[in-house]
Amino acid sequence: MLIENVIGAFGEVVQIKILLLMALGVLSGLIAGAIPGFTITMAVVLTLPFTFGLSTVEGLSTMIGVFVGGLSGGLMSGILTGIPGTPSSVATTFDGFPMARKGRPGLALGIGVWSSFLGGILSAILLMTLAPQLARIGLEFGPWDYFSLVLFALTITASLAGENLVKGLIAGALGLLVASIGEDDINGVARFNFGTDTLKQGFAFLPVLVGLFAFSQLMNDVQDNTTARKPLMEKGAKAVRVEHLAALRAIAGNWINLIRSSLIGVFTGILPAAGGSISNILAYDQAKKASKRPQDFGTGCAEGIVASEAANNATAGGALITMMALGIPGDIVTAVMLGALLIHDVVPSPSFIGDQPVLAYSIFLAFFLANFLMLGTQAIALRAFLMVTRIPMYMLAGVILAYCAIGVFALHNVTFDIWTLFWFGMLGYVMRQLGFPLAPMILGVVLGGIAEVNLSRALAISDDLGLFITRPWSLFFLIIAIFSMVFPWYQKHRGRKIWTLGFLPALCLSLAPPLFMMGGIPRPIVAGMLLAIGAWLLVSRHRQGWKLELPEEHEVHLEET
Repeated sequence: MLIENVIGAFGEVVQIKILLLMALGVLSGLIAGAIPGFTITMAVVLTLPFTFGLSTVEGLSTMIGVFVGGLSGGLMSGILTGIPGTPSSVATTFDGFPMARKGRPGLALGIGVWSSFLGGILSAILLMTLAPQLARIGLEFGPWDYFSLVLFALTITASLAGENLVKGLIAGALGLLVASIGEDDINGVARFNFGTDTLKQGFAFLPVLVGLFAFSQLMNDVQDNTTARKPLMEKGAKAVRVEHLAALRAIAGNWINLIRSSLIGVFTGILPAAGGSISNILAYDQAKKASKRPQDFGTGCAEGIVASEAANNATAGGALITMMALGIPGDIVTAVMLGALLIHDVVPSPSFIGDQPVLAYSIFLAFFLANFLMLGTQAIALRAFLMVTRIPMYMLAGVILAYCAIGVFALHNVTFDIWTLFWFGMLGYVMRQLGFPLAPMILGVVLGGIAEVNLSRALAISDDLGLFITRPWSLFFLIIAIFSMVFPWYQKHRGRKIWTLGFLPALCLSLAPPLFMMGGIPRPIVAGMLLAIGAWLLVSRHRQGWKLELPEEHEVHLEET
């Protein structure tokens, strides 16, 4: 049945006209994603009117091309300038930009491009094979579960803060404070507006993001005449090429990270209103926690680029799963695509894939092929984009800032957003100078509103706080949140303190109960496996007498003596 549907969709999609439209859409998405302030949503919305005269498959294939290209396009500006082109490429800048500044922009771009491609392909495979089954997970989530998920995501602040934990927590709290300014989304009550109508609308996320990252980075790069006259990178005057083979070797050494990050992206995409802005940071955090060299993250580590880019492109597949199988848009982009389907008298629902399999699998196949077109188009586009490394910073700063202002203004057509960009740019510059990490603040701004809305909805439905523990998904994320908060101390004292020997067994045993509570067949089986692993670890630790592993420097010292 699956093979027949794929063959039927192949005949619908693999046509010269559709492939050209998809290639044009991918190129448009790459350009929109690479320009800070121009969002993927904006690009897809602008594409929508041009699809009215096209068939359903042609129109949706074009928009999927824009979607895929935009998700991958953000890495170009993020790696080369340190300014994320889209919110879904924020975590890419953490290691991509330092690697480029060290004189390896070709390797950083290669890792980003191939990770985006492979993450998209993995999610496309899941989209084509498991769409109806995976989509049911989204239906299980209520406001209690969303709040617990966001609470877990906020614990990532500790990982993003690095050595400056206190400053990172302060930055995260400041981000939550910024998210609370303006009218309450549920009750419409104005907060922290100081009697001015302008602040009632609050601060839009995109101007805050662009201001903190773009404006502050540009000010830092042109703060004196010497740095302002330098090119973007010290080796920028030399010919730069994308190092595809070296990138593939780096990704091959991180294949577990690639698969894990792709699955995180798909899972996050399935959840309505989550999206790539959350998945790339979640994947980056998990990659850092699982790494044998977490101290290298933030200095130009390939693992960080792989995690972020694989996750954000895989998110697209997860969002399409929810839209196609349930008729629920996973994010703003898929909401626009849902509108395009409705314009063509196609109504996605749980029976849509079974009722119109050729059309459904045509959309799946278009997403699959768009990733290949993205790979080829971006490989060519990067050669032109790399020319920015030769431009002096004072010239580049003016152009980038102009594009940022135009993009931010076009978002809502209000000048207040431009002032927001300026204010938060100044704040970001001061925070950089004082050693405060910007990533936790961005995390607070992104997640603060989502947490507040879902907490209000949960309390409006029921004032029983016990539901946060009795609902299995909520309990699952709360348990992970607790262990996530403890993890930095575990990583620091692993092999030195006795309590660290019980961390992994406790994690396995704690996650089993909520999985048992979910019912069905697969999840209780996974819960049983976790119980077995936890018990085995406890028994093995007990047999070894809870003996600590000798730190490496002590082992070297003993060998020398």
